[in-house]
Amino acid sequence: MTELLLAERVAVVTGAGQGIGREIARTLVTHGARVILADINGDLAGDAATDVGGIGVACDVTSPEQMHDLVTGVTTDLGRLDVFVNNAGITRDASLKKMSVEDFDMVVRVHLRGAWLGVREASAVMREQKSGSIVNISSLSGKSGNPGQTNYSAAKAGIVGLTKAAAKEVAHHNVRVNAIQPGLIRTPMTAAMPPEIFAEREAAVPMKRAGEPAEVAGAVVFLASELSSYVTGTVLEVGGGRFM
Repeated sequence: MTELLLAERVAVVTGAGQGIGREIARTLVTHGARVILADINGDLAGDAATDVGGIGVACDVTSPEQMHDLVTGVTTDLGRLDVFVNNAGITRDASLKKMSVEDFDMVVRVHLRGAWLGVREASAVMREQKSGSIVNISSLSGKSGNPGQTNYSAAKAGIVGLTKAAAKEVAHHNVRVNAIQPGLIRTPMTAAMPPEIFAEREAAVPMKRAGEPAEVAGAVVFLASELSSYVTGTVLEVGGGRFM
């Protein structure tokens, strides 16, 4: 039997109640990890945990106290923390003219502040262990910019800068920090798009199809495992060649 890539590793995935986050959790479990699925909706986290075989917890990623308690609880109960995936996110799309300050702040707060808190808390534990992998979920929107998503694109671009700066700070502790930029992926979020917009964006992908959450999850497993032991500060695009 082939050895599991993440056997006995302890992993946390935020925003794991549905979509890409749930699939990341499922794939980490498949590869042997013990996974904590965190979501602001505790019931959704519990359902997802039952589905994939992990542990579900409620957590607001914008709260320093809750993020600290999440990491402290995991390390207290399971003894270590090997993988932390900052995946939680929301959208509040509107044109510049119509977007409210509140909707701009909310999106940046969840994506960028949430990821920063996750990196801060996880790296504090991993530095002491002298090992660990942090994976931040950005987006191709942070590379190219999407009209109607100035808040989302700005936050996702910020995650790239956060990733590179943090990677430089903790590399000498054998802690790695990388980012993934998914493109058009079939999720509840993209399912809510007008069909004509989805079709237009899908046609712009060189591979001529949208991606599946499992394809993003596969990239997470690579960055979480020893297969990428000399990879840090990188941005891995999972977008079928779009914007290459």
